[in-house]
Order: sequence, then C-alpha cells, then structure tokens
Amino acid sequence: MNNGDFDKRLSAVLAADVAGYTRLMETDSEGTVAAWHMARTNVIDPSIDDHGGRIVKHTGDGFLAEFSTVQAAVECAVSLQTGLIDNPLEFRMGINLGDVFDDGVDIHGEGVNIAARIEALAEEGGVCISGDVYNQVRNRLDYQFEDMGEHEVKHVSAPIRVFRILMASDHNLPKLEGKNPIIPDKPSIAVLPFDNMSGDPEQEYFADGVVEEIIMALSRMPWLFVIARNSSFIYKGRAVDVKQVGRDLGVRYVLEGSLRKAGGKVRISGQLIDASSGAHLWADRYDGDLEDIFELQEQITSSVVGAIAPKLELAEIERSKHKPTSSLDAYDYYLRGMAAFHQWTAEGNEQALDHFYRAIELDMEFANAHGMAARCFNQRLVTNPLNVAAEDVAEAERLARRAADLGRNDAMALCMAGVTLGYAVKDVRGGAALTARALTLNPNLAWAWYSDGWLNIWLGNPDIGLAHLGRAMELSPQDPMIFQMQSGMAHGCFTAGEDDQAWSWSQKALHDRPDSMPALLAAAASAVALGLQTEAMDATSRLLNIVPGFKLSHLTSVIPHQQQQDAERWSESLRKAGLPE
Repeated sequence: MNNGDFDKRLSAVLAADVAGYTRLMETDSEGTVAAWHMARTNVIDPSIDDHGGRIVKHTGDGFLAEFSTVQAAVECAVSLQTGLIDNPLEFRMGINLGDVFDDGVDIHGEGVNIAARIEALAEEGGVCISGDVYNQVRNRLDYQFEDMGEHEVKHVSAPIRVFRILMASDHNLPKLEGKNPIIPDKPSIAVLPFDNMSGDPEQEYFADGVVEEIIMALSRMPWLFVIARNSSFIYKGRAVDVKQVGRDLGVRYVLEGSLRKAGGKVRISGQLIDASSGAHLWADRYDGDLEDIFELQEQITSSVVGAIAPKLELAEIERSKHKPTSSLDAYDYYLRGMAAFHQWTAEGNEQALDHFYRAIELDMEFANAHGMAARCFNQRLVTNPLNVAAEDVAEAERLARRAADLGRNDAMALCMAGVTLGYAVKDVRGGAALTARALTLNPNLAWAWYSDGWLNIWLGNPDIGLAHLGRAMELSPQDPMIFQMQSGMAHGCFTAGEDDQAWSWSQKALHDRPDSMPALLAAAASAVALGLQTEAMDATSRLLNIVPGFKLSHLTSVIPHQQQQDAERWSESLRKAGLPE
C-alpha cells in the first residue's frame, strides 16, 4: 500500500510512555501491571475522551493519542499528569502538530515520529511540546513554558525546537516573601560547606572547591533537585540545625562533611542526613593521595546517590563523573580563582582573573578556567560601564569562544561563555544558544537559569526570561546575590509591560543592594510608567551618584535589547525619569 491509499490529515499527536517500565516489571511485575491498568481505567481513557481525543493504540508501556486541536492535546496532557500524580507509575509525554497517515489501524508519518522523539526528552511526570505546538498555544493557554532549545530528531532533516510545560510540581514561581521554599516532589539535596580540618586557613579554598565539584556532579542528574552553591554556602562557618536548613532551602536531604589535607594526602569525610527527621542515612570516610582527588569526589557522589535512590542505574552514576582538568596545579589555581570571584568585589574579581589565567597557562584546554576568566571580564564591564576598553571586549570574546569550544559538554563553561557573549560582546543570540545548551546538560545549574533568563529578556522573550529567573531563585533561594535575580525579574516584568511587578521587584533588589545599577534603572523606568514621578527622579539621582556621567547614550551598553520596541520603551521611560541624553 502506498501513501496515496492512506487518509492524510493534520493532527495533534500525543505520545506517552512509563519511565523505567522494564526495570519496574523486573522488580514488581504484578504491581506494575495493576498500576498501569488503574492509570488507564481511572485517568487516561476518560481524560482523552473528555478532551475529544482518541487513543490510536496502547503499547506495553504507553499509548498514542490523536486530537483535532492542539489546545485540546496540551490541556489533556496536563490533565493526565495531574490526575496521575498519585499513581506509582511516572509518565513522559510529548506533543507534536504535523501530518499523519492513517491506514485504518494505526497512524504513521513525521508527525508521529517527532511526537515520540519529543516524549523521550520529557522528565518523569513532565510534558514536552514541539515549537509548532508552542506557537499555537502560547497566547491561548495560561501555562508557563521553558525553551529547551533545538534538538536533532532521527529521520528529520532540520532540528526541532522543544519546549517544556512547567507543571505545578516544578514549583517554578519565586518563593513568597517570608515563606519557606516548597520541597520538590523529586529527591532534593543541599551540600553544605565542608569543615577545613587542615589547621591552615589558607586551605579553605580547597575544601570549598571540593564541595563545589560534588554539587556540580550531583546536579548533572536531572531527577535530583540540587541547591546551588551560593545558597548552601551561606551556612559556611556556622553551627547549623539540619532540620532548619531543610526548611530554609526546601530540601529533603543534607550532605555535610570535613576535609583534611596534609602534604600529598587528603581525607574527606561525609554524612548524609534526612532533613525532616535529622536521621543519619549514610556516613563514610575516604583517604587517598592528592592526585586521586577527583576519584574521591566521585566516590562520595556515588555513595550519596546510592543512599537516596538505591535502584539508580549505574549509567547515571557514571555520567556524574567529571574531571575538569588533568593538572592538579591548574585545578588548584582554579579553586583559588573561584574563592576570589565569590567575594563579589572589584579586587576579588581581579585576583580571580589572575588565578584563572594561571590555570590556563598550566592547562590550555581547561574549559572552566577559560569560562570563568571570560566571566571576570564580563564582571569588570558590569561594574565600570563607562570605560569599556575595546581590548577587554576582544579578550572577553576570545575567552568565551574558547570556553565554548573546549567545553561543548560542560554546562558551567557554556553558561559563563554564553552570558559573556551576550553582555560584553553583545552577541545575545549566540550567548543564548550556549546557555540553552548548558540547561540541557545540567538542569540544576542556577547560574545557567539566571544567565539564560537575562538573555531571553534581551532577546524579547520576557515570559521565558521570567520563568528561568524564577527557576534560578528556586534552586538558590538563600543566594547572597539574590538581588541580581530580583533585578532580572524587574527588567523582565518591565519589558513585558507588567509595570507594577517591575517596581515591586526593583524595590526588593534595592532593599538588599541599594547601589544596584540594574535595579535602579528598572525602578526609574517602572516608576515613570506608574506615574510615580518623584520616585522615578529619586532613582535616577541615586543612579547618577553611583555612576557619574551615565547617559541615555550608554543604555545599550548595559541593556542590550535586541527588539527595537523594547529599547525604545526603556529609553523613553528613562528620559522622562530625568536621565540625561
């Protein structure tokens, strides 16, 4: 039979399957079959019928459904995942709009193929949609979407843009003032700073660096929610109540430990604690030579993973292993650079840059060192926007592109390269491509969500930018630099025309950091839009005290909007707020 004998039509196709079905059948076949039958009978079949769809076929571990409208398919998928939340099985779902061929028994074609491929990209309990579906529903459905970038799809010549629907379980909204974060449905952990037992305060950077590597390794696992380094490090040097840490950060588990370094030997001790009960779930000690530091980090990571999810596949543990460099001396300078960079001062930034350059000298292929050096130049331009040297911009671009080339599969390197290209080099679209890739590699990296949020705002996608900044705040709810995320929220809201929210977020940022230039710009612009002229002039006056000589002509250097209407609205509002030409 050829295609001419088929019924061809444009359809919205929903593909779904059960995550880990084969493993579940091996461990409890009767229970799995019963749960699948319950899901079909109580949720799947009735919900698809209610939304005007039809089930084309059931597979052993999933189903394929067809809808006449995209909106019905998306609403049905969200309804299904909500209705299945108490079922022990976790489904992945993907939706595509495309041509299908119906042979009277089954449907075939690219529309079906792409739906199945997109479904494979979804998280357990999640829904992914193609770019064509997103374009149809983004202004008609009150959902938030996350841009996952372009993906190569088997048997399809052009890459497919994929979006993830942010479900209620994602808790993607910023936490409310005075409220503790909601503990996510999936396993969640905070890694606290390890105690430096070396007796040498100079070794603090080394202990901190080991913890950062463990955080990065754990955060590469998409099923695990990992609190960002900046939030967990607020507890450094403090006696803590683990239960309170769990409430403050919204996590189920806390990893704490100590490190002793002497000569060429290192000892790392760690213990995993249930934050709700305070019970110790696991503890161990690792002794080794200093050149084995990466293996020791991997051992801890694997042990923590094993304690949280005993049935974790070995492949997941293997993917967590990552050696940033083969040179221990380069790694040492990198850790010193990170410690200096996190001081968030001009002096610390310059010290960090020196350390990162030294690390690069020792290992010319150290992607993260290139990325952080680029980030230091970016930070220099942020703090001194009126004296931008052409050679600094050129060096920032060189380092960023080298980091992206060396670190194609390194989320941190791509993130630092992306934000530098977007801000310092003004290649916003190129930078966003890198941060989108970083998020695909590591969905728990708060810096990537933060950077991608700003870049999307500048690109003219404030809704995506706001969602991503919200995710960054969720991953790092106690971040000492939370004002930067709040400033981003203010910029995103003003760009989206949500002026009252822009003013509110700017005030939150200024409460923590009264000298934040981005927050003052957002405060002045949003105050004008709200008719608060006195407040607008006050914000402008404070801005000019911090950055004397700042003018409207400098605006594109600090807010690189790519959409003309966005740039014009900012310029007009700030002109009315008293910013000189």
